[in-house]
Amino acid sequence: MDWQEISGGWVYLPNREIIGIVHFLGGAFVATAPQVTYRSLLEQIGQEGYAIVATPFLNTLDHGAIAREVLNRFETILDRLHKTKALGKRYLPIYGIGHSLGCKIHLLIGSLFEVERAGNVLISYNNYPARRAIPLLEQLQLNATPAFDVEFTPSPGETNKLIISSYEVRRNLLIKFNDDNIDQTISLNPVLEQRFPQMIALLALPGNHLTPLSQDLQWQTGDIFTPFDAIGQWVKQGFSRNLSQLNREIIRWLNPLSNY
Repeated sequence: MDWQEISGGWVYLPNREIIGIVHFLGGAFVATAPQVTYRSLLEQIGQEGYAIVATPFLNTLDHGAIAREVLNRFETILDRLHKTKALGKRYLPIYGIGHSLGCKIHLLIGSLFEVERAGNVLISYNNYPARRAIPLLEQLQLNATPAFDVEFTPSPGETNKLIISSYEVRRNLLIKFNDDNIDQTISLNPVLEQRFPQMIALLALPGNHLTPLSQDLQWQTGDIFTPFDAIGQWVKQGFSRNLSQLNREIIRWLNPLSNY
């Protein structure tokens, strides 16, 4: 099944019985085309029986507005899919999966709006202030006359308070990568544990912040195997191995009875 655009979002339906729905949100600078940037990861999850609804968004300072926009778009797409009987007739659990900024947006959705979610998968959580998250902003602030202050809404601190007081998605899988130096999952874990003790799973996997963006590289060797071919095969195997492990852990958490 190919990706199809519906109501401003991208949908992938597996060629098998659908057992659940995934609402996916990507990272800050790659969220505008998730069906391309996260294609391998999302299609692997979809092939296990999950309808993927990836809603693109343009990053702005108002993360609360982004949460409202992507939720409205997701619900519109879901309504269209139900009306066309594309999802079948039985109840399907809905899971959120987010990467980097997409994690924060899912957390805001679960804190600001009444939504029904069977759980959220939060990969490489990122909740930095604007001066660190936006390239050159800190330098611009230092050089500005008069000085100005720019921050996301809600701010990192306000986001943590919202999660502690209002986040309603009880079951969560937190994933961090061993070589990710901008990940803030470790600081998110106690915040969620405070909200829902014993309901939070934390995994550390091989890879880095870009692992979810890895694609299935097709490295073709020539008639003679060269050192460049060896490097290409090594890079492919590393990317594929880390992405495959990420995929296995997500599927195992979504469906503990799966064959993974």
